[in-house]
Amino acid sequence: MLVDKPVGITSFAVVKKLRWLLRVKKVGHAGTLDPFASGLLILCASRPATRMIPAFMAVDKEYLATLRLGVETDTQDREGEVIRRQAVGQISAEVLEACLAAFRGRQLQVPPAYSALKHQGKPLYHYARKGILVEKEARPVEITLLQRTDGSTDLCGLEAEIGLRVVCSKGTYIRTLAADIGRRLGCGAHLVQLRRVRCGPFRVEEALTWEMLSGEKGQERCLEQLIAVSEISKLLQ
Repeated sequence: MLVDKPVGITSFAVVKKLRWLLRVKKVGHAGTLDPFASGLLILCASRPATRMIPAFMAVDKEYLATLRLGVETDTQDREGEVIRRQAVGQISAEVLEACLAAFRGRQLQVPPAYSALKHQGKPLYHYARKGILVEKEARPVEITLLQRTDGSTDLCGLEAEIGLRVVCSKGTYIRTLAADIGRRLGCGAHLVQLRRVRCGPFRVEEALTWEMLSGEKGQERCLEQLIAVSEISKLLQ
């Protein structure tokens, strides 16, 4: 099932809602979205479907992101504490494009300290919230598309925002990409908006909205959108 998760709702809240609507205990999602992010969340209901979660996780993802240059946060997104400010100054469109070009293709990315990756059985954010920063080894990722969506204007001033479209492999952290872009430009940056618009062959336009799930016909709509495991296997080939 495809759901368009709104801002302010956790991925687990969507799972919980689906369990209640379908009266099914075995429900999982294929790739979490942070509460401040919105967009496509793939839900799998029943044991045969949840066994396919690794296949859903493996497909490429497409995001629309907004970066704020000139401000860094400890979580690399808008939910964290500001740890550094540096004036953007003058950045030409050509310099920015050269910066983006450096992040296209295969590369190694260090996962953020505030993430669900496990260390000694506990997620990294468990340690980070206690002031203990555990740095994981860089992991290979691939960014196949990285382009501006806000035009090709120059940037100037104390702070500035840019919009990006990103198509990437599994395991890519967009907030880490935002922070890395800011560091390369010399002014720092963090992620202020994120929307997932595609996971492999599935697009957010095909998804049920939170309002649809919460309405009186929520259960009916869920049942109508359920896709058989056999059909999903064909789509993922």
